[in-house]
Amino acid sequence: MCGIVGYIGRRDATPILIQGLKRLEYRGYDSFGIATVGSAIEVYKKMGRISDGEAGAADLRGCTGIGHTRWATHGEPNDINAHPHTDCGEKIAVVHNGVIENYSELKRQLQERGHIFRSETDTEVIAHLIEEHYDGDLLAAVSAILPLLEGSYAVLAIAADTQRIVAARDASPLVLGVGDAEIFAASDMTPLLEYTERVIYLEDGDVADITPERLDIYHGGRKVERPIELINWCVEDTRKGGFAHYMLKEIFEQPQSFYETIRAGIDDHVRKVVLETDEITLVACGTSYHTALIFKYLAESLCGIPVRVEMGSEFKYFIPPLHGLVIAVTQSGETADTIAALKMAKARNCPTLAITNVQGSTVTRVADKTLLMRAGPEIGVAATKSYTAQLAALMQIVNVRCEGAFDDILSHAHLAISEVLLHDIKDAVTLCSKAEHVFFVGRGPFYPVSMEGALKMKEISYVHAEGYAAGELKHGPFALLTPETPVVAICTPGPTYSVMASNIKEMKARKAPVIALGVDGDKELAEIVDIFIPIPNTHLLVQVLTISVVLQLLAYHTACALQRDVDKPRNLAKSVTVE
Repeated sequence: MCGIVGYIGRRDATPILIQGLKRLEYRGYDSFGIATVGSAIEVYKKMGRISDGEAGAADLRGCTGIGHTRWATHGEPNDINAHPHTDCGEKIAVVHNGVIENYSELKRQLQERGHIFRSETDTEVIAHLIEEHYDGDLLAAVSAILPLLEGSYAVLAIAADTQRIVAARDASPLVLGVGDAEIFAASDMTPLLEYTERVIYLEDGDVADITPERLDIYHGGRKVERPIELINWCVEDTRKGGFAHYMLKEIFEQPQSFYETIRAGIDDHVRKVVLETDEITLVACGTSYHTALIFKYLAESLCGIPVRVEMGSEFKYFIPPLHGLVIAVTQSGETADTIAALKMAKARNCPTLAITNVQGSTVTRVADKTLLMRAGPEIGVAATKSYTAQLAALMQIVNVRCEGAFDDILSHAHLAISEVLLHDIKDAVTLCSKAEHVFFVGRGPFYPVSMEGALKMKEISYVHAEGYAAGELKHGPFALLTPETPVVAICTPGPTYSVMASNIKEMKARKAPVIALGVDGDKELAEIVDIFIPIPNTHLLVQVLTISVVLQLLAYHTACALQRDVDKPRNLAKSVTVE
């Protein structure tokens, strides 16, 4: 969720921290703040977006500093609850991503010992605990208090009398960037791209002692070496490139990211485990859950292999019987619930595979094997190109199980995606932007496609939307159909075409306006609906992709018509790293 950044080196820290927080703002944007080591600990923090309040931080001085952009967990968004947090004497400052589950008990104990708290956050207990153990050695103080913390954390700490940052992580991501006599720290690599291509991924339980000249990493009190890895992303990938929003840019990048993921292929080790398994379980959350459901329909109908799909957030508490390959699907590689489920699968001796967009992320270190998406950085909170890149990876697994039957189809699918990017959907946008509720319906693999279309609509336009299997509307939701309730229906040739057309007629009989997505040239469908959006008449695998992209565009343009903040929808963050 929240984003943290740190810098120590030869330059003024403040501009680097502010720019880094802007790169991380997709992880949370309720409030922000920075602290630097000048003549003392200097702190500036503010409720709201960084662009609205960054001028107030301009006077902070020092070449060592930490920063934070917040997605609120404990305490409402305001100036006081914004990070960084300090100790009683304001000589220690910390930023934190994660949740300290036993903070109430720790806070009570600290208050009994005379500590004065200013905020409602769980994070502030960390600063006061460090204060109690600090005698000039920040590394020793941080190391001493970490065993007291229950929950998850990525922490950066600084002290007034030393040019040093101490970093620690457990169940929250933290990456270090290695420059020339300077070190960077961040929740992910996006703030580092302008300064270095060399990164170190800290592992759970690591504590890093950082000065401009030296970087030492400890685990369990012993010094350890973590490899320096090279980033294959560039800073241009994180810029809008002339588009009005990151989301629109990323929608238009989908032909390339899908093609790159297909072109990268599957290595022999992953191919072997996919071919040897007789059952597959997928664990995912949010949009990734929808791609997993699409895979289930495709794999079972095309390959005949049993597939089950589990929500990561439910898996931890209601563990299903596990047999065969377990696949974790997560764009960031840091989704807390998905990682916890993957660890449980490993504990039951299941072979595990991660499908992710970020090499070096936690899930890649937990799973036995990794199938890497090639989407590049995705800044918009709503998943778009990562969704189709996940489908590219999962469709390759289907193709492997079907002995390469879809090689040609997958290698040319990006051309069909490009074709639908310029579709005229303004009539559908006008209809949806006037509605309070919208239903999305489909059958077979288009049922989870409709769920994803509804998710995109609700999360960026704030129009209430629900995705249903079309046959289920008669089991209750029909009661909600009115002339003011549009239905987006997916109706393509195949075994369900005739029954889907009947469902549409039933909706029309209730006077609900219908927007239908069907193949180009389907005159019968076009005649019975209010708005017809044609897609290329291609293979089922490609139709899943093209219809998904049209639904992304429908949500995007509806949100723009309603003047929503497309890239930063309210209350949401890109990466869910806390339970």
